[in-house]
Amino acid sequence: MNLSYQSTRGGESGLTASQAILKGLAEDGGLFMPNMIPKLDVTIEQLAGMTYQETAYEVMKLFLTDFTEEELKYCISHAYDSKFDTEEIAPLVKADGAYYLELFHGSTIAFKDMALSILPYFMTTAAKKNHVENEIVILTATSGDTGKAAMAGFADVPGTRIIVFYPKGGVSKVQELQMVTQKGDNTAVVAIHGNFDDAQTGVKKIFGDRAFGEKLAAKGFQLSSANSINIGRLVPQIVYYVYAYAKLVANGEIQNGDPINITVPTGNFGNILAAYFAKQIGIPVKTLICASNDNKVLYDFFQTGTYDKKREFILTTSPSMDILISSNLERLIYLSTGCDAAANRKLMEELGTSGAYTVNEDMKAVMKDFIGGYATEAENAAEIRKVYEDTGYVIDTHTGVASSVYRKYAAETGDTTPTVIASTASPYKFSHSVMEAISGDQSGKDEFVIVDELCAASGVPVPGAVEEIRHAEIRHRRECQAETMEATVAEILGL
Repeated sequence: MNLSYQSTRGGESGLTASQAILKGLAEDGGLFMPNMIPKLDVTIEQLAGMTYQETAYEVMKLFLTDFTEEELKYCISHAYDSKFDTEEIAPLVKADGAYYLELFHGSTIAFKDMALSILPYFMTTAAKKNHVENEIVILTATSGDTGKAAMAGFADVPGTRIIVFYPKGGVSKVQELQMVTQKGDNTAVVAIHGNFDDAQTGVKKIFGDRAFGEKLAAKGFQLSSANSINIGRLVPQIVYYVYAYAKLVANGEIQNGDPINITVPTGNFGNILAAYFAKQIGIPVKTLICASNDNKVLYDFFQTGTYDKKREFILTTSPSMDILISSNLERLIYLSTGCDAAANRKLMEELGTSGAYTVNEDMKAVMKDFIGGYATEAENAAEIRKVYEDTGYVIDTHTGVASSVYRKYAAETGDTTPTVIASTASPYKFSHSVMEAISGDQSGKDEFVIVDELCAASGVPVPGAVEEIRHAEIRHRRECQAETMEATVAEILGL
């Protein structure tokens, strides 16, 4: 099968998967997409008997067609190993009428581990395949989780450096401590004075600066990304939705062929887009429920067909969703135009110049699998409390948004289709907000006192990822303005 990658804006085409992974972002600012969506070539019955690693191979081989079987299996076996604290990698927990897909059992206790554990292996394999001599500089903006997961993956990986920008005051205390205590001689963390959108825009601007790229190349560096704009991030995320469906069949919860709904707490749109890809390759998915917090730009988009980022940016207790520019939505927009790069580019230019764009009825029809919902801060807290009081199961503030949105959707529609809720982070990552939801005001308490109270309430041991930052040394103290990000990169790299 002759699968290749092209930019959603038309500037590049005919790239292999490894070339697209190495580049991260296309030179014209677009995102790489396969020229066709492949189909699973194994049956659900076969998948139902497979481990997570075996499922990963069956999905990834469809998209990463220039990786040999040996290369791919090497990447998979080294990524999904004992760094995950459960053998099944992504367990399904039935609670309160839904199936929570726990995606937080990796080394940094968030769903980003599912892709960022394997991306360094993809990257180093791709570098060898393409005879790359330069040092690869991973440049990433984070709303809290990607940064730590990327650094954990790339720390001390030969031939790479990683620089992470995060919004100062815009992540949880545990998220910040995880980043600023990160070890590794090749890691750098910078707090920017601004929000996540400022960080993400700044990173994209650096990628788009040709002169800076030439300056880097002259010093033996080349940029790549660990954000979900990298196709090497998106492909591994498809795996866990395929795995979840196969497990529901294997466990007798559904019959093969029965549809499921999938609810995803959504910020940058990559995680729910992976669920859409899972449907496209052959998993029976009925509705994709896109759950937003108070930054409900995606909810409004699916309601109206207009994407409008011109609104107040709200800091919430689900900070990984505090995003007004959902980069991965561009991939869905591109598909909805019938892969018309010129039409997509025009819409993205409108977003850049006027802050908004509107899709037509034909495009809306292509996106009919998606519905949007949102939960307020109060609804999120109430949902976390309800699930805990009803079942004893503790969910984090992002999963709380998804759970609340699903409950409202089911009540409004009467839809009883079995539903998988993507549980994207351990409650320990947001212990302050979770304990506040469960038992009231936590102000004035030490973060780790709250962690210990959460342990007592949930009966779940404190994860190693949290224990290790309890007394860890702060190693990264650099801060900058959004407009000086490029200069900061140059300083870190000694240009």
